Amino acid sequence: MRRKDEQTDGMTLLRGQVVTNRLIASLKPGDLSILEPHLEPVVLSRGEILFEPGDDVSATYFPAAGTMASLVLPMADGRAVEAASIGREGAIGGIVSAGHKPAFARAVVQMPGTALRLEAARLDEAKDRSKTLRDLFARYADALLAQILQSVACNALHTIEQRYGRWLLMTQDRVGGNELALTQEFLSEMLGVQRTTVTAAARTLQDKGLIQYRRGRITILDRPRLERLSCECHGAVGRHYERVMPAFKAVAVAEPEVTTDLG
Repeated sequence: MRRKDEQTDGMTLLRGQVVTNRLIASLKPGDLSILEPHLEPVVLSRGEILFEPGDDVSATYFPAAGTMASLVLPMADGRAVEAASIGREGAIGGIVSAGHKPAFARAVVQMPGTALRLEAARLDEAKDRSKTLRDLFARYADALLAQILQSVACNALHTIEQRYGRWLLMTQDRVGGNELALTQEFLSEMLGVQRTTVTAAARTLQDKGLIQYRRGRITILDRPRLERLSCECHGAVGRHYERVMPAFKAVAVAEPEVTTDLG
């Protein structure tokens, strides 16, 4: 029998439930015991805004497997573009700074699901108490910055088909499975291009037999070929993450049942 909060192979039991967020699963038992009393399971709905630019970031969210949020930069003319996406590998909000944390981007939930919520003040206190915890979040901040920097290069240098493929790969990494609930309108906003441009890219990938898309749903048919067609950015970010973050064997596990509507 596993005891409460036991760390296992790529997952953590917390209050009798399996937690698949990689940062939480990477915590040493002593560090987990510091955070555990303050971690609150929550359900995040599609389109839910966790904070807006200028807001004081008061909480940190640790998405479970299948849950994903984006950091989006809204422009004065009403357009917006994604700077980074965050899923079970990371955390959203209040990662580095202590005290007042004004947000620069909008954090919006793209893939609904469960997460663990932690008051930012509690995270600051925990990092003050534990050097290893402080180091873990500094490493993750470095990995998140790498994703943002790579996105800048990707948006400037690579074709829409390559960027489209990269976004699908990143989403599949977080969600698991081959079928993704994504609309072309949503992808056009994330990629910062017209919807007609995204539709043309999807048609190209579908004609090559890499994906199949219909209204509101995209199925990845051939991931190896999609990886080869996409730019090097997805692989570069993934390799950097593996270098800087503590390693553990990722395991596919069942999430706790959620009865709340996630639509």
